[in-house]
Amino acid sequence: MSSDYSYDEQGQFFPFFILTVTGLVTFPLTYSLFRKSTDNDALAPRIKSDYTSKHGDVVASLRAAQKRKQRKIKRAIFVVLGWALMAGMVYLIMVTQKVVPKIWNPYDILGISESATEKQIKSHYKRLSVKFHPDKVRPDPSKNETLEMLNDRYVELTKAYQALTDEEVRNNYIQYGHPDGKQSFSIGIALPQFIIAEGNGKYLILLYTGLMGVLLPYMVGSWWYGTKRMSKEGVLMESANRLFRHYNEEMDEGGIITALSTGKEFEAVLKGDQAESGLSKVESRITAEGETAPFACGFSIKDKEKLEDLDSGVRRKVLALLWAYLGRVELDDPALTKAKFEVGAVARTLNQSFAAIAMAFGSIGPIAGSFKANQHLIQALSPKSSPLLQLPHINDKVAAAIEGDSKSHLTVQQFMDLPDAERRRLAVGKDLLSEDQYKAAISVGKQLPYLRVAKAFFKVTGEKVIIPSSLVTLVIKGRFIPPGTESVPVVDELSLEDIDPAEDDLDALMGRKKKTVKGPDGKPVSVEENSVLPPLTFAPHYARDHSPKWYAFLSDSKQDKMAVPPFTFDKFDQPIFDEDGKPTFNMQTLKAQFAAPPQPGHYTFCMHVVCDSYVGFDTKMEVTLVVEDASKAAQMEAEDEISEPEEDSIAGQMRALKTGQPVGGAPKPKRNQESSDEESGTDEEEDDTSDTNTDTEDES
Repeated sequence: MSSDYSYDEQGQFFPFFILTVTGLVTFPLTYSLFRKSTDNDALAPRIKSDYTSKHGDVVASLRAAQKRKQRKIKRAIFVVLGWALMAGMVYLIMVTQKVVPKIWNPYDILGISESATEKQIKSHYKRLSVKFHPDKVRPDPSKNETLEMLNDRYVELTKAYQALTDEEVRNNYIQYGHPDGKQSFSIGIALPQFIIAEGNGKYLILLYTGLMGVLLPYMVGSWWYGTKRMSKEGVLMESANRLFRHYNEEMDEGGIITALSTGKEFEAVLKGDQAESGLSKVESRITAEGETAPFACGFSIKDKEKLEDLDSGVRRKVLALLWAYLGRVELDDPALTKAKFEVGAVARTLNQSFAAIAMAFGSIGPIAGSFKANQHLIQALSPKSSPLLQLPHINDKVAAAIEGDSKSHLTVQQFMDLPDAERRRLAVGKDLLSEDQYKAAISVGKQLPYLRVAKAFFKVTGEKVIIPSSLVTLVIKGRFIPPGTESVPVVDELSLEDIDPAEDDLDALMGRKKKTVKGPDGKPVSVEENSVLPPLTFAPHYARDHSPKWYAFLSDSKQDKMAVPPFTFDKFDQPIFDEDGKPTFNMQTLKAQFAAPPQPGHYTFCMHVVCDSYVGFDTKMEVTLVVEDASKAAQMEAEDEISEPEEDSIAGQMRALKTGQPVGGAPKPKRNQESSDEESGTDEEEDDTSDTNTDTEDES
C-alpha cells in the first residue's frame, strides 16, 4: 500500500486550520483583556469628595497611564491582529468553492438504478459501449476534451460494469470499495501547494527559521530573563541589590528616602534631556526657607547634606524631586512637575522591596521606618510635616495655625475630636480656610477608615490553654470609627469574644472563608465570610489608585527585634459603612497564626497594627502570651471538666453560645488571686475568660 501527500489546491481546508489555531490564542487573550478587574484598587468604594489638588490633572493623567500600562498594550495589539486574521479566514471559507470528494459507485458511473437486474445492466452497458467506445467517438474541442479523457471514461465504464457482473471484480469492490482492490491512501495537508512550489522553498525555510530559531527563543528568553531580573516585590533585582547595600540598622525615614533614590527604575522616568535638566532649579526651591520649617521641603540638615554629597546626575535629581514631592514644593515647570509625581509613585514601589530587606534583618527601627515612609509617600508628606495635611485644603500655614504653640503635631483624630466650634475657631479665618474649604476637609476626615483596636488576645482553636510549640492565633478585635464620629456606641462585651467553630466544621477549622456565629438554636454555626473592602485611599497627590492595607506584627520590646512577621489585612468580614456612608461600628476580627515558643512562660510583646496609607492611624500596645506547661495544662483541663462556669459570667454565656444548653450545675469555685494573675495577661478585664488575654487599652 502506497501513500501520497495531497495539498489543498482549492484552498478550502487551510482557512479552517488557521482559524482554529488563531482562535485558540485570541479567545483567551480577549477574555483576559476585557474581563472585569478583580484588583482591590478597582473594586474598592471611593471617599466622597470633590476636592482636586492644584496639579490634579497631572496626577489623573499619570493614573490613567498606569492603568493603560496594566492592560498591556502588546496584548491588545495581538488581540486586534488575531481577530483581523480570523475575520479574513472566515471570509475565505465563505467565498471559496467547496470541492467534495465523491465515493466510487458503479451504479452512478453507469447511470442506472441500484435495483436494476443483471440483464438490464448488460443491456445498458452495451448501449454505453457503443456510444463511448474510443474508436467511435472523437474529442469535442468545445468541451476541451482529449483522447486520453475519452479513454479514461471508457475504462471507468468497463470497471463499473465488471464490478456488477464479474465475480472477482465484484468481490474487490465489496471488500475494498474499488474494483482494482486495495488502493493507496492520500494524506491531506491543509496548506496550499504553492507554499512548497519550486522557488518558494527558501521563503519557507526563512519562515521556520524566524519562528523556531528567533521568535521562540526570544519569547522563552524574555520570560526567563524577566523572572530573574525582577524581584517578587516587582522591582528590578539591580535596584534591590542597591537598596540592600544601603541598608543599616540606624536608618531613619530620611535615610530610607535617600536609599530609595538609588533605584534603577528612575532612569526610565528621567531619560534623555530630562536626566539633569532643571536640577539647580529643583534644589533651589526645596532648600529655600519654608513657612513653618527651616527648608521648604521639610527635610533636615542631615538630609540636605546627603543630597549635596551626591554627584550631579540622575540620582541627585531623583532625590531632589522626591523631596519636592514630599514637601509639595511648587516647581513652576510642567516637565519637572510631572516627573515629581512620577518619582513619588516609583519610590513607593521600591520601598516595598526595602521593607522586605528590613524584615529579613528583623530590626524594628528600619521596619517601622519603611512603614512610615510608605505612608508619607502615599500622602505626599515630608517626615516632619503635620498629619493634618492629609485633609484637603490644609497646608503648612493652616496646620501651624491649628496646632498653635504645641510642640508636637496634632493627628487627624485629635483635630477631628475637637468640638466643631473649636475646630472652626482654629481653622477658619483670614489667610486660613474658607467655610466651604473647612466643610470639605471635615467631610473627608469623617470618611477616613480609622481602625480602633478594642482588644487583642492569644488562643489555640479548640483549646483553653496554650502549650509550647502549639499553633497560636492572635485575635485582634477592633471597630472602624472615623475621626470626628459622634455618638459612638458602647462595645458589646460578647462581640469581643472569639467563638470556636464546631469540631465537625472542617471548612471553618481550615480557615476557608468561614466565620462562626450563633445559630437559631443557640449553637455556633459557620457561614460564608463576606469580603468587605475599605474605601480607596484618599491621596490626591499620589499618582496611583491604592486600596489601604493593615499590617499586624509582634516585636520583642527588650531586643527591639521582630518576633512575628507582619500579617496583611485588606478585606474585612463586616461592612464598614452603610449605604448612607455612615459608620456601622461593626466589630472586625483580624487573625494571625504563628507557632508558640518552645518553652512555657510569660512572653511580653509589643503589638503593632499599622495602616500603610494614612499617617497617624497606627496602634501600638503591649500584649502578653502565657504558655503553660503541658502537664499543667492537662491538669487545668481536668479541673475545668468538673467545674461549670457561673451562669451570670461572660464565660457562662460563652459556654451557652457554644453548647446551646443552659448553664447548670454547681458554681465554679473562685481561683485565688495569685492563680488569676498568673493566667491572665491583663489587669483591666477581670471577667475575661481567656487565660492568654493581653494588656489592652480602653477604646477612646
